[in-house]
Amino acid sequence: MVDNLLWYDAPARLWTDALPLGNGRLGAMVFGDPVSERLQINESTFWAGGPYRPVNPDAYSHLGKVRELIFAGHYAQAEAMAEEHLMARPIKQMSYQPIGDLHIDFLHSHTAMSYRRTLDLDTAITTTSYVADGTTFFREAFISAVDGVLVLRLSADRPRSIKCRISLDSPQQGQLVAGQASQLTFSGTGKAEWGIAGALRFAFGIRVINKGGMLSFSNGISVDDADELVILLDAATSFRRYDDVSGDPDGTISARLSKASARSYEIMRRDHMAEHQKLFGSFAIDLGTTPAAVETTDRRIAGYAGGHDPALAALYVQFGRYLMIASSRPDTQPANLQGIWNDETDPPWGSKYTANINLQMNYWLPAPANLPECIEPLVAMAEELAETGRETAQVHYRARGWVMHHNTDLWRATGPIDGAKWGLWPTGGAWLMSQLLDLADYLDDADGLRRRLFPLAKGAAEFVFDVLVPLPGTNHLVTNPSLSPENVHPHGASLCAGPAMDSQIIRDFLNLLRPVATSIGGEDALVSEIDRILPRLPPDRIGSAGQLQEWLEDWDLQAPEMHHRHVSHLYGLYPSWQIDMDKTPELAAAARRSLEIRGDDATGWGIGWRINLWARLRDGDHALDVIKLLISPERTYTNLFDAHPPFQIDGNFGGAAGILEMLAQSRPGEIHLLPALPKAWPRGSLRGLRARGGVLLDLDWENGRPVKIKLTASRDVSTVLRFGETRCKIDLAAGESFTSAS
Repeated sequence: MVDNLLWYDAPARLWTDALPLGNGRLGAMVFGDPVSERLQINESTFWAGGPYRPVNPDAYSHLGKVRELIFAGHYAQAEAMAEEHLMARPIKQMSYQPIGDLHIDFLHSHTAMSYRRTLDLDTAITTTSYVADGTTFFREAFISAVDGVLVLRLSADRPRSIKCRISLDSPQQGQLVAGQASQLTFSGTGKAEWGIAGALRFAFGIRVINKGGMLSFSNGISVDDADELVILLDAATSFRRYDDVSGDPDGTISARLSKASARSYEIMRRDHMAEHQKLFGSFAIDLGTTPAAVETTDRRIAGYAGGHDPALAALYVQFGRYLMIASSRPDTQPANLQGIWNDETDPPWGSKYTANINLQMNYWLPAPANLPECIEPLVAMAEELAETGRETAQVHYRARGWVMHHNTDLWRATGPIDGAKWGLWPTGGAWLMSQLLDLADYLDDADGLRRRLFPLAKGAAEFVFDVLVPLPGTNHLVTNPSLSPENVHPHGASLCAGPAMDSQIIRDFLNLLRPVATSIGGEDALVSEIDRILPRLPPDRIGSAGQLQEWLEDWDLQAPEMHHRHVSHLYGLYPSWQIDMDKTPELAAAARRSLEIRGDDATGWGIGWRINLWARLRDGDHALDVIKLLISPERTYTNLFDAHPPFQIDGNFGGAAGILEMLAQSRPGEIHLLPALPKAWPRGSLRGLRARGGVLLDLDWENGRPVKIKLTASRDVSTVLRFGETRCKIDLAAGESFTSAS
């Protein structure tokens, strides 16, 4: 049995030592201090500001001039004009906010001994245990997706041993109210930001249920001589939709806490575990175990690069799956830059949704890791962005359809923000739609999701049709203004025309949209427009150093940041299949050269992307070297959170997806087994890996070769099963399985 456990022999000192819990909506970081426990609380809809429309009516009248300047090579002048006239108003978006903290101060007269702190990924439960004053104390916490609340139980092996004071506080404006000796609620309002008034009301509160002892209130709840204590906690905001903040947070948490209070701890724990296992138990990975696996998790991270601990790479994958389940369930918000965990009122990058790689990287994992339910919040977000992005497309570009630039927030803002050299990138919506259309192929009901996505995808395509412009002197159509996220070219600017990534994204998107439009019928005009555009997109180009060009021009080796964290022009290699070792070997070699020039070390998410790229190049040993850069104290905190630095969750998701990409690669019509297996993982197994075509894969390998294969189809499928140069065509009807022992 593979041990899906994080454990430590000391309490958390820093926020990035604490252990995360979540049910998609409600999040907590558990510190586990024996004397002064802290649980830091988030709620996925608590953001600064309120509904707003950040369009700039001045933008379109200057768009043509900016395009002229770019085509004329006056990049710095174009960027200055764009900065002044083309950006969203306000030029910033709203930030994700912390709700507050639950504090429990204990009365122990001696130092805690035999300390142990754990997070069990199989059960989604944290524990803290220690001995003090000759008594063994035990804490257990989880956030239930069934009951919708956080549940914390405190117990001891001697009666009347629980003596503590419980309090709530918040960095937000508000007030604390005591309902009675067993209840506390903190209610307040969100903050204004960038000129947008704080429109959200929020509340978080607790109910305390004691066995034995006494409860009393004085600036908090005091507990004397209890045998056991159960604390229920909930949080809510007035958010109902991006344009509706009429909810009742106090009434919401009161109702949920009252309902949970009527259920026993044992039943809530049982139901929580069963619901978690429905998702988490759908997949397993084993890469082998060595003596390093018995060490505490922080020591394993510290020793990973210089040792041999394949089980930690497997744990990293399962931790990524755990984080996805905890931060992206149906009817919740998608995972943001930090999932749902943030303790700062001014978080890095606003803890928003950055859509020039980070949002998309968050959702590389759930399909292959067999968590299709976790994709639903991203689909719901896309439906809302198609609404808000329509106004941005009309006002900024006089274009049909809808656009998203490089960021969005709870309020589904879609304009270009931060600055022209970062934000004036018009293909965020096209990338999101391309990704979702591709993800549909993994699902049991692929056609159902494609039909749901079609109106959104059609709108995103109409925007693309209207903003592509002729490249002077050629038959090509390009984006202008745009940029290659978030790089600067040799002319001291970022703005350009037709960066490689844009053409690659649009090519993927339109090729995925065309068969959907054909199958739906009645879309001849759309299909005709796709057929007109596709041949006119600039092809990928190979530069003078043998590299894949990032721009239309051969600028790569003159760019000021040769080791830039983004590898935007390699989108065609991963996540796309446009560049392929078999079908486009020259472009694959050029992509490899670009990776060599860029270097392996980067930010956490940048390393995560590089793992996937080296996996697509089928260089497993090199990919493992990059994993060692990721799972190191420089890029992974002691709680396994990704260190950008600071914390960004996309590195967790991207790195976990990269490990799976080394073990199995799924493309339309083919499943490639062990394409980038490193020598250090000669034996192992996968259970429940999901592939395109709605296929589930179970795989065992020994000595680097498959020894047992099982494919199970959720719908009729024809695929090629491949290992090395050996291929076998498999045809399966829905519900059928194929098994091979060699």
